[in-house]
Amino acid sequence: MDILARLANLPGALPGACAQGLIWGIMAIGVYLTYRILDVADLTVDGSFGTGGAVCVMCLLSGMNVWAALFIALLAGLATGLVTGLLHTFMGIPAILAGILTQLALYSINLKIMGKANQSINVDKYDLLISLRWVKEIALHNPIIMVILVSAVVIGVLYWFFGTELGCGIRATGSNPAMSRAQGINTSFNVVLGLAVSNGLVALSGALLSQYQGFADVSMGRGAIVIGLAAVIIGEALFSRIFHNFALKLVSVSLGAIIYYIVIQLVLTLGFDANLLKLLSASVVAVFLAVPYWKSKYFAKPAAKKAQKEDAKNA
Repeated sequence: MDILARLANLPGALPGACAQGLIWGIMAIGVYLTYRILDVADLTVDGSFGTGGAVCVMCLLSGMNVWAALFIALLAGLATGLVTGLLHTFMGIPAILAGILTQLALYSINLKIMGKANQSINVDKYDLLISLRWVKEIALHNPIIMVILVSAVVIGVLYWFFGTELGCGIRATGSNPAMSRAQGINTSFNVVLGLAVSNGLVALSGALLSQYQGFADVSMGRGAIVIGLAAVIIGEALFSRIFHNFALKLVSVSLGAIIYYIVIQLVLTLGFDANLLKLLSASVVAVFLAVPYWKSKYFAKPAAKKAQKEDAKNA
């Protein structure tokens, strides 16, 4: 009976979970660009997410228009990705270490931007785009409706961009760098651009979350890469067989983030220890990452296994 009583509270919490999932879904799309398109392990995300929130809140506190604040937060994210890209391509630092270095530096930069570890912004005093207060209202400023519109614009722009010559070059760079260079594609430039675009989206997501929750915190991006990977992997696991178009793949990532937050809300509603949430997230990501390997090793047909062994011998 206690479980049923707790589950009765779940519908009231679902709008907030969906709104958070949509906001984090934009960040997850940024992770998808590096993880799947560029095939680069980028850990800048944990820092650039907080940078977007810090820049947005400080711009709003200075009296700036909300759209201008979001745009400047996006530019700040582009800059963080640019730094990681240059550390990787120009200085020859491995991508994962370049991301860690940028993330480490961004902690100090975010503190400097805000002046302290936490900056709050009141929805009654400032004109915000979204807020937790409006999550159950049926209006355009409802976070769910507004973030769906923002996500649709982001996905539309990315679909157009990755259909251009430059966008196809980025996809080719991630797919086969050696062949791309043989075709005259500047792979270093494409890696830097891809990282910049990815972290720009991450910062935009951080800016939206800071408005939604009413504050920016220097540690708000901690663990963001795990949430992003969880959204990507859940989206692929559930929708990869029906979503083949590039735009729909981005939609599946956003849906993966929503499902992730609904599951988290369900687990919390059932009384799961909130201190163990990060452990749960890491476990979910680890299992979903292992599934393709387990499938190929333990559940593949004999002919497929034989072909894999022959490939291994030839290699």
